[in-house]
Amino acid sequence: MKYVHEFRDPQRAQGILRQIEAIAAQFPPGSPGSSASDRPLRIMEICGGHTHAIFKYGLADLLPDTVELIHGPGCPVCIMPKGRLDDAITLAQNPQVILTTFGDVLRVPGSSQSLLQAKAQGADIRVVYSPLDALQIAIAHPDREVVFFAIGFETTAPSTALTVLQAAAQGVSNFSLFCNHVLVVPALEALLNQPDLQLDGFIGPGHVSMVIGARPYRVIAERYGKPVVVSGFEPVDILQSLWMVLDQLVTGRCTVENQYSRLVAEDGNAVALGAIAQVFTVREQFEWRGLGEIPASGLRIHPDYAQFDAEVKFSLPHPHVDDHRACACGDILRGVKKPWECKVFGTACTPDSPLGACMVSSEGACAAYYNYGQLDRRRPATSSASLAPSHSSRVRR
Repeated sequence: MKYVHEFRDPQRAQGILRQIEAIAAQFPPGSPGSSASDRPLRIMEICGGHTHAIFKYGLADLLPDTVELIHGPGCPVCIMPKGRLDDAITLAQNPQVILTTFGDVLRVPGSSQSLLQAKAQGADIRVVYSPLDALQIAIAHPDREVVFFAIGFETTAPSTALTVLQAAAQGVSNFSLFCNHVLVVPALEALLNQPDLQLDGFIGPGHVSMVIGARPYRVIAERYGKPVVVSGFEPVDILQSLWMVLDQLVTGRCTVENQYSRLVAEDGNAVALGAIAQVFTVREQFEWRGLGEIPASGLRIHPDYAQFDAEVKFSLPHPHVDDHRACACGDILRGVKKPWECKVFGTACTPDSPLGACMVSSEGACAAYYNYGQLDRRRPATSSASLAPSHSSRVRR
């Protein structure tokens, strides 16, 4: 398949791996001048799609021991705090409301139940593939209030914004959003302000960057001194991006580079950004699971479109709910712990019976580790880049 096979080419991957090994050899732990004085170089991939691809193709197992990939908070399902899920369940339990949302949110546990359990108890909750589907449900049920539980980064915010504009143009009055859209750059700054998380660079998210472009990450390079390389999602994309980050480190450069230039423009997508700017405004604070309240990191409906804001139409409790004491989702989302360091990972918490959001979402780090057999810290004895998708060969701890 054109435009895909070349990014899964084993020979290309092996060539890049050899270059990565050569660069990494210049940063042995304890080397003078290295930012990694007593540890591997720690490069964070922000996007859950990258985490999934890294384990699907076994890329982490091909890297030298002096390079470690850290998995960031780039899965929109994983970072949703329990309190916002409880709010969504409160909305769904209103007999006048039809709650619509994407299917991957349904099994995420709230403080006492999930949306799926609320649906089983009679709440009218419907899975949609886009916000426009929710708008069509509202048009078909003028006697009910249809609320779209909107989640996601800047990737999905444009489609939500365009749906609000269409609802306004059509005069639909029984449609609203419970808006939980979040912004990626403030989350990265929050991570970099935490003293217990030492990072050397970032593999930037491809999907978000298709909307916002590469320019917004300059603050990460200029203020925090960390290289950022925006990356595609195929294995050669990710390896090349990692090499580009390492090349910046070894040559003493620190900037934003765009490996995914076939789809990402420097200034992003003007139409999508225009729709976001018209419909949304930035919240002063937004709570992230594992990261707490982060200033200017979430979107809400602009007052000009308040008739479509479920938080204006309905009284929502907005509770703060701590995670399950045994669940380490918060530390995993911050990159402080690996999934196998959580004491319930793979035992009490599995994809069939998840305790935390990182196991529920297919893009969550715990689900990626579990589904591709990474149940402990041992590395398979792999030395070549076959780039064949890995299959689960689970090893019990």
